[in-house]
Amino acid sequence: MARPASRVMALIGNGAQSEFQAIAFHSMAGVRNLRLYDTDPQATLKLMRNLTVLRLAGLEVTRCATTAEAVRGADIVTTVTADKCNATILTPDMIEPGMHLNAVGGDCPGKTELHADILRGKDVRIVVEFEPQARIEGEIQQLDASTQVTELADVVRGRLPGRSNDREVTLFDSVGFALSDFSALRYLRHLNAEQPDGGQRIDLIPELDDPKDLYVGLAPERAPARRRRFG
Repeated sequence: MARPASRVMALIGNGAQSEFQAIAFHSMAGVRNLRLYDTDPQATLKLMRNLTVLRLAGLEVTRCATTAEAVRGADIVTTVTADKCNATILTPDMIEPGMHLNAVGGDCPGKTELHADILRGKDVRIVVEFEPQARIEGEIQQLDASTQVTELADVVRGRLPGRSNDREVTLFDSVGFALSDFSALRYLRHLNAEQPDGGQRIDLIPELDDPKDLYVGLAPERAPARRRRFG
């Protein structure tokens, strides 16, 4: 049974990835209410400023004082924090039936964001990109190797369901997968090559005043003057 389209998302961690997470979930999942929290208030202000420039249709943005406040009543919770430690950004008491969790910040051994008891919940479905890698770098590094997980490819291909009922908590334990990055870059290179003028040169490693503000490279009025260009 599919859950109705989600409308409310908590975005915990408002640094480098946050604008792109907000844009994606607004466009693809119908998020219209975005609740923000970061331990660095300046990161949240940066994100709110960039979202104002973006003018995403119908999007309401709320700045929250705590993670718990941001998460309460949300359909989707996305965590993109940066601390290189076994953190507990989300705890079991914050999780409500039917939530979807995107745990993005845990991406190396010894770095996680979720309390392990969330992962052990009886009504939790864990989806990973590539299981052998996720066992080492993802949230599931906290679990016994026998714990059952689902690979995203099986959901996309329809081999396994993404959700079995409206009360199930779904967790995407995302660590990043090099083959996906390579495929995306290859696709962009192919599109560029088809342009009559040979395509546009882009900055793969721009020089930024604030490394938490990657969106500045997409906002012409705020773009830095100096660039390192890669074709």
